[in-house]
Parts: sequence; structure tokens; C-alpha cells
Amino acid sequence: MSLPKFFNQRPAGDKEAYRKITDAFRRYRKGATVADIVAATALPLEKVRELAPLAADEFSARLEVTESSEIRYSFPRGFTSRYRGFAVSFKRFTEKFLNGFKIAASFLFKIWIMFMLVGYFAFFMLIALASLVLSVAGSSNSSSRSRNSGGGFYLASSIFNLIIRLWFYSELTKSVDRAFYDGSYPQKQKPKGKPLHRAIFSFVFGDGNPSANREEREQKAVIAYIQANRGVIGLPEFMLLTGAKPDRAEEEIMAYCSRYGGSPEVTEGGTIVYRFDELLKRQDLRDRSFGGSIPLRPLGIFSGNEKKMNTAFSLINGVNLLFGSYFFWNSLNTGAILTQAQLHASSYLYGFSYVLLKSFIADPLPLLTIVLGLVPIAFSFLFWLIPALRYLGLCRDNEEIKMENLRRLAYSRIWEQGKGIKESDIEAPSAGCKPKQFSKAREKIMKEMGAYSMPEISVEGKEAVYSFPDLEREKEELKKYRSALPARAPDLGKTIFDTEN
Repeated sequence: MSLPKFFNQRPAGDKEAYRKITDAFRRYRKGATVADIVAATALPLEKVRELAPLAADEFSARLEVTESSEIRYSFPRGFTSRYRGFAVSFKRFTEKFLNGFKIAASFLFKIWIMFMLVGYFAFFMLIALASLVLSVAGSSNSSSRSRNSGGGFYLASSIFNLIIRLWFYSELTKSVDRAFYDGSYPQKQKPKGKPLHRAIFSFVFGDGNPSANREEREQKAVIAYIQANRGVIGLPEFMLLTGAKPDRAEEEIMAYCSRYGGSPEVTEGGTIVYRFDELLKRQDLRDRSFGGSIPLRPLGIFSGNEKKMNTAFSLINGVNLLFGSYFFWNSLNTGAILTQAQLHASSYLYGFSYVLLKSFIADPLPLLTIVLGLVPIAFSFLFWLIPALRYLGLCRDNEEIKMENLRRLAYSRIWEQGKGIKESDIEAPSAGCKPKQFSKAREKIMKEMGAYSMPEISVEGKEAVYSFPDLEREKEELKKYRSALPARAPDLGKTIFDTEN
């Protein structure tokens, strides 16, 4: 069987939208309308109307047309694609293969980073240990050689001792509890930690952005609020849900109208409200509006690792950088060692490494210069540079998130209280709502709301007290407008056509 028409003509940009729609239908097998799918996916109304029939056709949906002209989609025979044949199977196999390839490539990349960090560290430590043992063994035969070892011998011995005492010792003994030996140790299974390759990757690149799909979550929250409030929302309510400033909120809510079939209307008192009747034509009548709470954005975190683990990675990377710099510097200044005199004149660790490698390859100088010098230097700088840049960006983004979250809470407080509000009344219940310059942030938010609704300002002690009479009037108008609408979502009506019959 050839590829279905949809597979051939569907725009590439609709692929992700179609996947979201099919995933939503899979959760709503017993029945869903276009409004249900919009609420579940936050996709534009027209996009869902365009792609829902295609999904219904592929998965053999049951279609019921109600008296209100809405189509209810259900899947009583299961959710299995009816498309068969080599072309369709090959296309799906290709998609799964590419997804698997991406996962495998990501895994191999993490393994490569671990190999570079730990592999170089282990190799440098092995060379240092071997040179240290050989130096001690031959110290009685060559006093002059000990004097010429200089920085190389000191580097090998001191770094090796430092790592052994501070790193390996602590790692080996931190899990040893003396209570284990006197019988009082609780026999509990030790929780499994994060695999090493994932922990190293977490230090360099983080564990993902918790706000990656922020816009979609925000749109779902707004849609749920609209559906729970008779299809109507006011601009202040939109502001406290999204954390948008008044000027930006006006632009965004008009975009919502275009996206979800809404329209602005004017109440008898002259207040503008935004009505979304299309979002009320739904099968699922559950209230998903967070019970009236404000959905706050989570702060980004630098890494899911413990601080001491990241410190250990930095220490290992510093050792690699130190050894790489040592070998690169000596390879440029000492170069090839061709005579016994050059060997005695060279740094001890460099000379030992050169002689050791020369037993395997004819010219070890390029290996010392590039593989043991430039490569670990470049890797070590990137290993620190990427997290450093990411940390700076994370700090900046988190400040914006904190400001946005505080704005949500402040707007909610102003909207609910309306009058007698002080800047000190705006509190931050958590660190995710508290920007660095907290006082200036609160002052800025009051000015933003004042630009939307002119406040009446009085002074109590040394603090300004704000009241927003126009905002209170707008709140009453919105309440009155909603009360005139049906309390329940409009009934879809009886089924007048059913593909099962």
C-alpha cells in the first residue's frame, strides 16, 4: 500500500502539531471535541480543526455530530492506525531510528566527555605514579638527577599526594560508618546515585531547562481559567496569570483571540472583556484552573549534582589542565630528547614520559605536544568555560523569572484587595519570587499597575498607600458580565448523526 495522502501532503511544520493531537486523542478515547483538544495541546483552534479529521481518519474514530453542530471524536475500537504497507512502516521505522540515533549520539557524547575527563586524569596519575616510584628507586644512584628533576618531580609527587589524600581518601571513607562494626548500623540499601557520565554532563551542560515548554504550559493555564470562568477573561486576570506587563499583556491577549477564536466585547459600564465561546464547546467539563492559584515558573538550576561532586569534577579538570600545560610547555622548550645529556637536563617527569613513549613510537614529541598537551588544555578550558557561561545566563534568566513570578503575585494581591495596598504588602513566599533588588522590584510593579489603572495615593507614616477604584469597578463589571452568562458550559446537545449507525 502506498503512503496515504496525508503523509505525502502534510506540511513539515505540522508534524509536531499532529503528534500532539494524536496524543491528546489517545487520552480522550471516550470522547473529545475540538475545544478539548485545544485545551490539552494549546494548539491554535484552526490548526486543530484542520488536523483533527486527519487523525480521526487514520485511527478510525467514531464521529458524532451534536445538535450544536459540534463533532465529538471517540475511539471505541482502540487507537490503532489503519495505515499499513511497506511505505508507511518504513517511514515509521525511519522516524524511530532517527530518534534512537539521537538518543545514542547523546549517550556517546556523554561517554566521550567522561572518557576525556576521567581518562586523562587516570593516565596522568599513572605516569606520575610510575615516575615517582622510579625516582625513589633510583635516588640513591643519581644525586645529580634528583637536583635536575626540579618542577617535574615536584609536580608529580605533590599533585599525586594531593589527589590521594583529598579525593580518593574521602571518597573511599565517606561511606564507612564505624557504627556498622558495633552492630548498631541500620541495614538499609544505599540509594543509587547518578551514573558518572550523566553527572559529568550535568555539570557541563545542566539537566535541561524546566521552563523549556513555558509558553505551552502558560497557554494551557489561561485556557483552563477561561473555561472555568464561563469563557470570559479580563485583562487584569490575564496579567496575573501570565505575569505580563500591561502593555505587553494587551498585545498577547489579542494574539490569544486570534489563536483561540476569541473576541473583545465592551460591557455596559465600558469595560473591555475578552470572550472565548469556542473554548466552551467541550466534552470534558473538569476544572483544570489550579483551583484559583497562580502557576509560577520554576527557577532554572545549574546542575542536579551535589556541590561536592561538582567540586570534585573541577578539581580533576584542574589537574588535567596543569598536566597538559606542563607537557605542552616542556615540549616547546625541551623538545626531542636525543642524548643522555638532554635527558639529564630535562624536567624529570617530561624526560621519563618521553623515554617511556619512545619505547612504543619512534617520535613521541607530537604525542607529548598535542595529545598530552594541547588536547587536555583545550578540553579543560571548555570544561570550565561552558558551565561558566551557562551559569551567567542562568542567573540572568532566573532574575527575569523571579520578577515575572513576583509580578503574578503582586497583580493577584492588587486585583483581590483593590485598595489600601502598600508596597510592603507584596511579599515573596519563596526564593523563586524574590529578585535581588526586591524593594525596587515592588516599586516597579506598582508603577506598572498604575500605568494601567490610575491609583489614588495617600501616605501612612512614611509609606505610600495605593487604591485602585477603576480596577475595583472593572472587577465588578466583569463579575456582572459573567453572572449574565449561563453558569454551565453550553450543552453540546443530542447526537443527530453517528458514524457507528
